[in-house]
Amino acid sequence: MKAVVISLPGPPEVLTLADRPDPVVGERDVLIRVKAAGVNRADIGQRQGHYPAPPGAPSDIPGLEVAGIVEACGRAATRWRQGDAVCALLPGGGYAELAAVDARHCLPVASLSFTDAAGLPEVLFTVWSNVFQRARLQRGETFLVHGGTSGIGLAAIQLAKLFGAKAFATAGSDEKCRACECAGADRAINYHTTDFLEALGPVSVDVILDMVGGDYMAKNIALLRPEGRLVSINTMQGAKAEVDFRSIMVRRLTLTGSTLRAREPEFKAAVAADLEQHVWPLIAAGKFQPNVFKTFPFAEAAAAHRLMQSSTHIGKIVLIP
Repeated sequence: MKAVVISLPGPPEVLTLADRPDPVVGERDVLIRVKAAGVNRADIGQRQGHYPAPPGAPSDIPGLEVAGIVEACGRAATRWRQGDAVCALLPGGGYAELAAVDARHCLPVASLSFTDAAGLPEVLFTVWSNVFQRARLQRGETFLVHGGTSGIGLAAIQLAKLFGAKAFATAGSDEKCRACECAGADRAINYHTTDFLEALGPVSVDVILDMVGGDYMAKNIALLRPEGRLVSINTMQGAKAEVDFRSIMVRRLTLTGSTLRAREPEFKAAVAADLEQHVWPLIAAGKFQPNVFKTFPFAEAAAAHRLMQSSTHIGKIVLIP
């Protein structure tokens, strides 16, 4: 098969198109003929040598989500059949013509295009497991997501609104703020021109999904109402921060976080089942909209990574074999 490989750790130019052996299909796996593969920040970290693949995943082929056609099924992968259209969450190896994945981590493409479907698994597994399972966002609560025009941000806004919460977002330009509001945000704040803590006011938010870290931490804590929950899923501006624990104790706050890639297969299978029950009907009804910004052929994977690192995109970036 052809695959986009990391020739050595470094800038986007180290991504090259090469021949690699077809993946081995385990007894619980399905083999997918990839029609589209989503691009994620984790792929950039892996390319730079900062985020190695977990055991069992290809060390030199990035890619955490794909959509395509099932070509073969392992002995214990009884749900899917050859020819089924699926999207899937992978621990790695998605930038390739073929991908083997635990059958329990697949979901039906249904009425979506392969391009749209490829941008959903990493986003929806992340949002559902963190915002709705870990942070327990409830109808009538107030939700804030930083990085509102990322794939995760736009999905989090939509799902928060669909499940009855009030949604706020931060973004880096007026154009991006408009995109957040078009996705359903009650208000989006341009963090370059407005202090989001001053804009929203202290003790005004129930749940925060944070991808920034660093000096956002103190402001996040100041925003949270009693019993508020802060979930960290990335630390783009630093992994360390000074915290006033008196606020945490007095308002009984919960500070938590998670990563998805290395979680056990059973956890991912449970999230997939939850998504199929609660979110897939919303997709089928047209109430949740995928947000693909741009596609690139595999041969231009370096350009896709440069675009993601520029942070000028709104939504998902997808590679096409």
